[in-house]
Amino acid sequence: MAEIISHSPAETEALGENWGRAALRGLVIALSGDLGAGKTQLVKGLARGLGVTSRVHSPTFTLVNEYGGGRLRLFHLDLYRLETREQIRGAGLEDYLRPDGVAVIEWAERWTECGVRNAECGMTRRVKIEVLNETERRITYEDSGV
Repeated sequence: MAEIISHSPAETEALGENWGRAALRGLVIALSGDLGAGKTQLVKGLARGLGVTSRVHSPTFTLVNEYGGGRLRLFHLDLYRLETREQIRGAGLEDYLRPDGVAVIEWAERWTECGVRNAECGMTRRVKIEVLNETERRITYEDSGV
């Protein structure tokens, strides 16, 4: 498992940008972290690294935002408002586990708590963002299926 300490939102975005430049079709990035930890900041950088020019924002009320125009299509999911197995399964999000592009799932731990296993995904990067203080974040990640 790799660990990075980000000292600012700009550093978190830069990490995401690097990941976006290297991303391959079919990658699923499963993000976990508290509100305000920097998950969406990381996704903004990822989008920039993919060449997406649209403004990226959290899809909390729509579940999924799709961004095209880059090297790969970006699917940005947010499971914050889904709490039960029935809600998550009923949302019909399984196709995003093998995306035609890159999928980023915020609050991904809710999906696994509701019975979706990593085996259902192809290439997965599991990322945890922890708040250390007002500006610093510990970002740990691990790749599987790569």
